[in-house]
Amino acid sequence: MRWDALFDDLAAQAQSLERAERAARIEERTRAEFGDLALLDRVRTAVGARLRVQTSAGGTLGGTLTRWGGDWLLLAEDGGAEVLVALAAVVTIGGLPPAAAVPGTVDAVTARLGLRSVLRRLARDRAPVRLLLAGGASVDAVIDRVGSDFLEAAVVAPGEARRAAAVRGVQIVPTAALAAVRRFA
Repeated sequence: MRWDALFDDLAAQAQSLERAERAARIEERTRAEFGDLALLDRVRTAVGARLRVQTSAGGTLGGTLTRWGGDWLLLAEDGGAEVLVALAAVVTIGGLPPAAAVPGTVDAVTARLGLRSVLRRLARDRAPVRLLLAGGASVDAVIDRVGSDFLEAAVVAPGEARRAAAVRGVQIVPTAALAAVRRFA
C-alpha cells in the first residue's frame, strides 16, 4: 500500500509539472501571436461598437464604428454627422471589444480602399466637410482635388456648398497633417 501512495504522489507531481509547462507554452505562444497583431486587426472587429478616439487634432471623437479601411475608420456620431478618422493620426482608442481579427485576413479590395480613395470620393461628391488637423486647427471646406500626399480644399463657411461666391480661399493640406474629416449631416 505504501508503494501505491508513493506512485500516486509521483504521478500527481508529474501531472502538475506537465500542466505548468503547458501553461507556460500557451502563455508564450499567446504573447508571440499578440505581437503579430496590427492596430487595424484590433479595430476591425469593432464594427457596431461605440468608440472614443483621441487624435493628433486634440480632443476625443466619439461614435459608432460603421466602416474601416486600410488606413481609416468611419464613425457615426450622435446627431447624424459622420467622421472619417485617419488611422495614422490616432493617439488612443477606447471601447474596443477584447477580440481581434486574424492578422493578414483583410480582403484585397478593402486593403486597397485607402484614405485617398475616400477623400477623392468626397471631392467628387462636393461634400462640405470640416478638416480636423494635427495640432487642433480645423478648416471648413469642400475638397477640390486629392494628390498623392495632399489635398486641395476650397475654404467655405461651415456646411456651405462650394459656389464661386462662397469660396474664401484655397488651402493645401498635407494628408500627413489630416487627423479627421467630419462630413456635415
